Amino acid sequence: MSEEPSQLQEYLIYFAQIHETFRKAELDSLSQLTGVGIEWKEYSDVSPFAIVHLPNNSSAKALIERSILAKGIYELWGTGPDYDHLHATIKSQTSHLWPSCMSRTFKFEIECYNGKRKQSAQREIIESFAYLGLDGEIRMKEPDMIFTVLEEFPEKVATPTRIFFGRRVGGGSRALVERYDLKKRHYIGTTSMDAELALVTANMALVAPGKVAFDPFVGTGSFVVSCAHFGGLCLGSDIDGRQIRGKSGRSVLSNFQQYGLVGNYLDGFVSDLTNTPIRQTPFIDAIVCDPPYGVREGLKVLGNRDPEKGKEPVIRDGVLRHLQDDYVPPKRPYGFLAMLDDIMQFAADHLVPGGRLCFWMPTVNEDFSQLDIPSHPQLQLVSVCVQEFNKWSRRLITYSRTQGCAQAPPMREREDRNGSKKATADELNSFRKKYFEGFRSSEL
Repeated sequence: MSEEPSQLQEYLIYFAQIHETFRKAELDSLSQLTGVGIEWKEYSDVSPFAIVHLPNNSSAKALIERSILAKGIYELWGTGPDYDHLHATIKSQTSHLWPSCMSRTFKFEIECYNGKRKQSAQREIIESFAYLGLDGEIRMKEPDMIFTVLEEFPEKVATPTRIFFGRRVGGGSRALVERYDLKKRHYIGTTSMDAELALVTANMALVAPGKVAFDPFVGTGSFVVSCAHFGGLCLGSDIDGRQIRGKSGRSVLSNFQQYGLVGNYLDGFVSDLTNTPIRQTPFIDAIVCDPPYGVREGLKVLGNRDPEKGKEPVIRDGVLRHLQDDYVPPKRPYGFLAMLDDIMQFAADHLVPGGRLCFWMPTVNEDFSQLDIPSHPQLQLVSVCVQEFNKWSRRLITYSRTQGCAQAPPMREREDRNGSKKATADELNSFRKKYFEGFRSSEL
């Protein structure tokens, strides 16, 4: 947006206090997607409240309505450490807004973070705003305006230390977490990404109607279903075709059928990034994936350990083996670093300029450094968000495809990336080795 800072208005965002490192990055992505410029005045991971500058109410509503991690956004009328300061601020700074609220239906709400108020206390708080002179009808269902008092309580303290007051102008899409809950989905697997983070990933990837989204490790389709909800035209591939096809009428396709999104499912096919049938041209707008970590079994790609084997076609019952329905292609060991290199190069080859790559990467907490984040000359790092577990984390890493032709970066020697013919799964995947060692304090 072209507005100068002096033209921007102040708004309060009320976040869900979950996945804190994802919240600002998600809204920054939605800012780019919607074209609504956002200036962050106050933000902290330890608080659900953030203050931002935005052009106007319609822009604020457009920015927030797709957010999965934001509950609502408010035209900020005042803030203070107690109600005396709050009312003084409202009277001195926002009296020019009061006339526009006259003769319109309204209601008051009170939101308490980390605390609660009895009904009698809530009534007393609401009545303290009588000086606004609102003369419209009070309507509890679908009023023209909702005025909200938001209180922030420190832990185990009965009195709030920060109080905000504002007019609600828009809400997020947290209801989608319930709609796409894996517990209600027809077809899932042990590694299906939960609905909340899959939807956030789709937002980070800037998926929108008409954009092509691709998951090269599609599994049971969590990411492509989320992308389809936002209008993306979705492709998926997996080294194991059984994951895509499913069984007993449950499959990736049946998930799209469950949500009425079949029209957004282009296709699913058996492939890996080293043996892809996709032509090398930039036509994909978003690549979203949670690559296999290689913990349950070592990472693999299509092919034979010995490149000299498997050259001759195999025939069974007079039919080429690879054309039979129960055919499972051979696989060879695959290095974790090789997989990261191949994901980055595939994105550089196939993303349109400005297209985004969003992938999840496991890391050991005690050993992680920013130098571990993969890089590519045609991919600009946008953000790194972290979901921490006990001794390890997984990070959602987002890149944007830059202008210019894709150039392959200097690769590690193939022996280092995929190992020798007899390389073990642990030798090819340092995270897997550390995982089974219990993340002991030793070098990977």
